[in-house]
Amino acid sequence: MEEKYLLNGEQVEKYIREEIGMEPRHNCDDLALAINDTSHEFECDSFELMELILINKPIDSFHTHSYGFHTGNGRAIIDRVTENYNEYQLKISYNGK
Repeated sequence: MEEKYLLNGEQVEKYIREEIGMEPRHNCDDLALAINDTSHEFECDSFELMELILINKPIDSFHTHSYGFHTGNGRAIIDRVTENYNEYQLKISYNGK
């Protein structure tokens, strides 16, 4: 498998602030890690995955949407990002950070 582009927390935060025009409500470093892990697992582009998570932009090659609704595949990818993010958040709470 070829190397994919990896996101960092600063890029996620900048995207949220500048492209979406909102203040981040989650830990952007952990969100970037969760997106990168999931993109590796599903062999998809991390930037496209970030856009799916943050602005609900379809990833056509993964058939994430049908008639504007999430497909089973789309829900599975989104759920996996959520699981990965929550795992990172639990690690922080266990480590006291």
